[in-house]
Amino acid sequence: MFAEFTRKVKHVFTDKTLRKRVLFILFALALFRALASVPIPGVHTDKLAEFFTDNQFLGLMDIFAAGGLSNISIVLLGVGPFITASIVMQLLTVVSPKLKALYQEEGDAGRQKFIQYARLLTVPLATLQAYGFLVFLMKNGVVSELSTYEMIVNTATIAAGSILLMWLGELVTEFGIGNGVSIIIFAGIVATLPTALYNAVFNFDQTQIPTYLALLFASVIVTAFTVFVTEAERPIPIHYTKQARLGQKASAISTYLPIKVNQAGVMPIIFAISVLLFPQMLFQYLSAFGSETAANWADKLNTMYNDVYIYASVYFVFVVAFTYFYTAITFEPKTVAENLQKSGAFIPGIRPGAQTMEYLANVVTRITLFGALFLGFIAILPVVVQNMTGLSGFALGGTALLIAVSVVLDVIKKIEAQLSVREY
Repeated sequence: MFAEFTRKVKHVFTDKTLRKRVLFILFALALFRALASVPIPGVHTDKLAEFFTDNQFLGLMDIFAAGGLSNISIVLLGVGPFITASIVMQLLTVVSPKLKALYQEEGDAGRQKFIQYARLLTVPLATLQAYGFLVFLMKNGVVSELSTYEMIVNTATIAAGSILLMWLGELVTEFGIGNGVSIIIFAGIVATLPTALYNAVFNFDQTQIPTYLALLFASVIVTAFTVFVTEAERPIPIHYTKQARLGQKASAISTYLPIKVNQAGVMPIIFAISVLLFPQMLFQYLSAFGSETAANWADKLNTMYNDVYIYASVYFVFVVAFTYFYTAITFEPKTVAENLQKSGAFIPGIRPGAQTMEYLANVVTRITLFGALFLGFIAILPVVVQNMTGLSGFALGGTALLIAVSVVLDVIKKIEAQLSVREY
């Protein structure tokens, strides 16, 4: 197995096309990390670390900002506005039949146009989020008070940084391997590992050695479980009727329809973070303009979020609910059943049409329950572990692990596909 792995790695760097793609990814990631290290003017670094330590939601947002938020850099929004724009566009498919047809029925050309709409929507969203974050950071003393001119310049700079990362991600998708936006987020996660390891070594406590070993073992188990669930799917047998020629009997071609246990990926966690973070930030923005009512609501939300049990419970419920919601958007049993019937395919023992639709809906509902519980468990796992062990710097599982596993598996599959094409 090791020899096969070594052969594939050697093939990647000896093949000219693959080597160019890998080197382009490395160049793009180096450029991204360079931009993430350039802070905006007026940042108080002493208050920055304390502010992020006490705010779990900003820690989660920093994952999708690919590490740029914790440095208050010119790319502090990361690819967050583009992800938000993509979510908004997918939600609009529920109320707009034209967008739904564009996304699901018009093939690659329709999807490219759909993505272009998301790119255009990213521009105003990045501008609004940049302004909102600057007001939020000024209110909490992380950034110095800015004049009107400085506010305009910083807002434009931060918005342009987010749009630049979106463009960089698109280039990685086109000229690299895998999904560029996901790879940029993955790079932000990996970039935090040296600091985490340094803090673990610096704060090492010999009396906690049994706890460290237990957590290390649990990390391996959780990672393996995450890989298993990410790759797990329910195969539904499908038969295609082959038309009989003169003097021959009709036959059937057998295949299967794969339905993934976790079809929604990490999107429900993003939805949950957005819903939980939005009221808190909204009231804090309003309180910055002197609203006493908004300030009271912001204090109440902060108190609720600081209660570990309430925070974990609400977070878990939202993740489970959004998993079902997002799965319903991306997988429509009625459309799949109609497509099967049009292509002359059927599920053995199930009549085409309404019965096939009902059967697929029942299967998706059952397996989505397991996927939803898994996502909820992964989302609250760091909070639970930190509360049980008291190790605030330890992040077992969580959104970062799910993203890392998904990106690594996707890149491996893309590389193996490229190698298979060249071998044949």
